[in-house]
Amino acid sequence: MFNYEYQKRLLRQQNSPMTSVNNPTSSSAENVPAVPQLLHVCSPKKERYSDRFIPCRTGNNWVTKFAMISEGQRGSGPAKKARDNGEGGRDGLTYSCLLKNELLGAGIEDVKGQSDERRALSPTEGRNLFQFSTPTKNESSESYTSLLSSSLSPVSVKSQKLLRSPRKATRKISRIPFKVLDAPELQDDFYLNLVDWSSQNVLSVGLGSCVYLWSACTSQVTRLCDLSHDGNSVTSVSWNERGNLVAVGTHHGYVQIWDVAVNKQVNKLMGHTARVGALAWNGEVISSGSRDRAIMLRDVRTPSQVAERRLSGHRQEVCGLKWSPDNQCLASGGNDNRLYVWNLHNLTPVQTYTEHLAAVKAIAWSPHHHGLLASGGGTADRCIRFWNTLTGQPMQCVDTGSQVCNLAWSKHSSELVSTHGYSQNQILVWKYPSLNQVAKLTGHSYRVLYLAMSPDGEAIVTGAGDETLRFWNVFSKARSQKENKSVLNLFTSIR
Repeated sequence: MFNYEYQKRLLRQQNSPMTSVNNPTSSSAENVPAVPQLLHVCSPKKERYSDRFIPCRTGNNWVTKFAMISEGQRGSGPAKKARDNGEGGRDGLTYSCLLKNELLGAGIEDVKGQSDERRALSPTEGRNLFQFSTPTKNESSESYTSLLSSSLSPVSVKSQKLLRSPRKATRKISRIPFKVLDAPELQDDFYLNLVDWSSQNVLSVGLGSCVYLWSACTSQVTRLCDLSHDGNSVTSVSWNERGNLVAVGTHHGYVQIWDVAVNKQVNKLMGHTARVGALAWNGEVISSGSRDRAIMLRDVRTPSQVAERRLSGHRQEVCGLKWSPDNQCLASGGNDNRLYVWNLHNLTPVQTYTEHLAAVKAIAWSPHHHGLLASGGGTADRCIRFWNTLTGQPMQCVDTGSQVCNLAWSKHSSELVSTHGYSQNQILVWKYPSLNQVAKLTGHSYRVLYLAMSPDGEAIVTGAGDETLRFWNVFSKARSQKENKSVLNLFTSIR
């Protein structure tokens, strides 16, 4: 756009006797070629346009409206990765709203809801990047007048409110563990469960023929038991709910119950004919799964007086056991690729799921959605599947790309963590029910076979065949402000 004074000088030169084509009396007029009028003068009174498009904005007051591109049309570059990781999304949205206020007069006072409005754009609105409209009379002048009269800030009052609006703390999950412990002789065996974290903040780990206790409060390590005297080894460990008893499954098939307060064995449960790779407590009842394909339920207080319950259904080794949060249902997974759900009244499974294509070791009940069960398959399956155990119907499924070794739900939010083996050896944090990845943690050089959660629900510990235990902060203590409503809960509709 030319300066108005500069255009007048050009016009004056064009109309001068030396270059004028309108003066027939000039002696040099015949030798001067006709000069087409390439420029036009922008006059407040009259506007003339030539064959060249040189826009004249004198006297115009156009306002450019910016329509955001829909989320689906965005690329997959570094900016998208930053948005997926939750980095810079809030700052970028705030900056965008600030520009809209100052340049377009949008009048946005709070960032909250802007992302939802952007996602709600129709496909037609998302197609055009710029839109134009005529502003209302004296719109811009009024905004600047109010700005100058009310504040010395270089930004408008709306933008000041926008910048002062409360910010939600950005969640950042550290990609490195906050503690690493050596765990020599930690077995690289998919079917074992050698790590558990008690409600008293004590970690139990089975290393070879010994069980060690590590206190998270004092970092002291004590040896609980040693089975090397009879050539035995530890195949599973599990704490009871109160955190005073730990069950130890052995390669020879019996289960020991230890009182950690006095460091003494208080019970020895026989019955299995092969190694016990899975344990799960339900009050004073210990459930054990073995390579002999049986599941046994026994009361540790009076094992000789109360008859044991033997659950038969699996055709190969039982490698996963978990009780539901209400202690009414037991989920079991085996090397036969089957997932069973049992109750307290039947000796046969009440539900059978056969969709997995590999061994089912990873099992986790949701503490937020009644009846929701998650399970993970081995190397030939690689999927995490979700089941509605109230109706027996399958729900969602996600292919993780690698062997699923363990699953655990967050105690405070609808998220879960999964550990993986072949071939990526990673730890993934998922958001439910969208199943978006919140974080990916790497560091183990072998399969991440073992997983346990801290009593406060904030940290997890993972163990692998690289003989290390790694501690990660993955979950937040703060409970979600929104109430978690589940369609699986039958009691939500009762008034």
